Amino acid sequence: MSRPLGVLPETRAERAARESRFTLDDFQSEDEPMRTCLELARAAARTDLPLLILGETGTGKTILAHALHNSSGRAKSPFVAFNAAALSDTLIDSQLFGHEKGAFTGADRRLKGKFELADGGTLFVDEIADMSLSAQAKILRAVEYGEFERLGSEALLQADVRLISATHHPITRFLADDQFRRDLFYRVSGITLRLPPLRQRPNDMRALIVSEVERACAEQGKVITAVAGAALERLLAHPWPGNLRELKRVIQTAVALTEGRKIEPEVLLLENLAPDPETGDHHIPGAIPGEDLSLRAAEQRHIQAVLQRVGGNKRRAARALGLSRSTLDRKLAELGRSH
Repeated sequence: MSRPLGVLPETRAERAARESRFTLDDFQSEDEPMRTCLELARAAARTDLPLLILGETGTGKTILAHALHNSSGRAKSPFVAFNAAALSDTLIDSQLFGHEKGAFTGADRRLKGKFELADGGTLFVDEIADMSLSAQAKILRAVEYGEFERLGSEALLQADVRLISATHHPITRFLADDQFRRDLFYRVSGITLRLPPLRQRPNDMRALIVSEVERACAEQGKVITAVAGAALERLLAHPWPGNLRELKRVIQTAVALTEGRKIEPEVLLLENLAPDPETGDHHIPGAIPGEDLSLRAAEQRHIQAVLQRVGGNKRRAARALGLSRSTLDRKLAELGRSH
């Protein structure tokens, strides 16, 4: 890095709007697994086939899906995203197909579902493998025939939708264990894209680090001109189990904690997590049996690490964490009650 970064702060809404305009031409790679994925994605964008994107959590499946839409013949029509994780069948039905007023408790008005909203465009269903088998059967019918009913109605509706699905789960194992319907798999996987994790993209890491520093500087209104050699070595050696999402978090925190114009190694808060080779779950090497490895516990450890790094200054810690001071105080109060 040799030039000042960041002039006016960029809001998160502005960043989201910018990323929503990405096309496949905005993606470049020097690593074979990612180049293979992008070549297949460009070919897929020229078709109307359903797509299935496989990749670990944080690899950028949503951004890739939006770029595919923006590079396709449906680019001028809606791109509608839906995350199926942790939703009940009723909520999935309501979100995907809509509902009539009075269809269930709390349904005080008619609501259009994602299929209806995406008519003529693209529907992106993230974490499709988290759906129950019952919900999978319903989406199969909608995908196969383009027909569905709103909850509380028997009227048959139609929508012309190009489906892009994604999951971080090992899909072959889900199929073998009957956790994912084979008929739905064959219907949604007209073309399957495998988005590689960061550990398979070593030649892209320098460019990705620079890009994230630029974005963090833009969001925070800061100027950073360099990454210290020792800091860069740590970043390049890290396995990045959280992939792009983890990289973004680490760089945002590092930029917030940097007082001068160079990122030093001591502001890099890296968790030594590693994926289980069989399950894909992440664990801490040498972890104590019975240790709390939940996301909440990880968040608490991270808050404590940031507070320690800034000498207990809550204002600086809140800024580094991207939280308001009141939210940080609430989380610290919850942390105190848990001990």
